[in-house]
Amino acid sequence: QVQLLESGGGLVQAGGSLRLSCAASGRSFSSVAMGWFRQAPGKEREFVAGVGRFGITTDYTDSVKGRFTISKDNAQNTVYLQMNSLRPEDTAVYFCAAPKGFTIPRRVSEVGTWGQGTQVTVSS
Repeated sequence: QVQLLESGGGLVQAGGSLRLSCAASGRSFSSVAMGWFRQAPGKEREFVAGVGRFGITTDYTDSVKGRFTISKDNAQNTVYLQMNSLRPEDTAVYFCAAPKGFTIPRRVSEVGTWGQGTQVTVSS
């Protein structure tokens, strides 16, 4: 089992940047892919970005492509989400996610462990 702890959320103006971090412990971090999801008020939790276990393969939802970058540091057991050119519609609670298996979790049903979430608020 892996434990996840996010940090780095906050309030930022539209066009600004934030960097989220997710520190993992427990299960061998280097052997699994990781993902970030988000949930806005009144909406379902959705996939944002994922990274393969070696940090080479990445995947993004269309709305964040070109603005967000996911990365994975196996030496530090940490996954990051760099968010640039933020928009008010990016406002949500962001969750770090470890898969039930080993590949990038792209659906809520594929997630084995969730972090506690960190709030990101983008003002217009």
